[in-house]
Amino acid sequence: MLYELIEQGFGEKEDFNCAEKILYGANQVYNLGLDKKALKLSAGFGGGMAIGTVCGALTSSIMVLSHLFVEEIAHESIRIKKLSKELLDRYAEEMGSVDCKPLMKSHRTKEHKCLHVVSAAAKILDDIVLREQKNS
Repeated sequence: MLYELIEQGFGEKEDFNCAEKILYGANQVYNLGLDKKALKLSAGFGGGMAIGTVCGALTSSIMVLSHLFVEEIAHESIRIKKLSKELLDRYAEEMGSVDCKPLMKSHRTKEHKCLHVVSAAAKILDDIVLREQKNS
């Protein structure tokens, strides 16, 4: 699903940042139906919102979860909080952080850039989405 798409180099040709790779890729594999204007919302989240805070791959993953599992607004259900927390906790456990600066220091390479960072987010997102869709 999304993990495989990212591993195949999705978004490299387009020069997408980490947040764009997740949202544009998820739009394709999960059939989200987002138009270009909606997809553009992820642009500013790359590089940890340009200041090295929470990784854009994670913020876009939360956008995907919100799109899929929130009816109208977050306060109507605690589901989005639980799913977001699960995503962030699992990612931190696997990667050592959710913040861009330490992730780049530990996992970014000159050859592959942040592929491992984005792939890890995509894999966890796939797990959550598939489980939640199966249970719905």
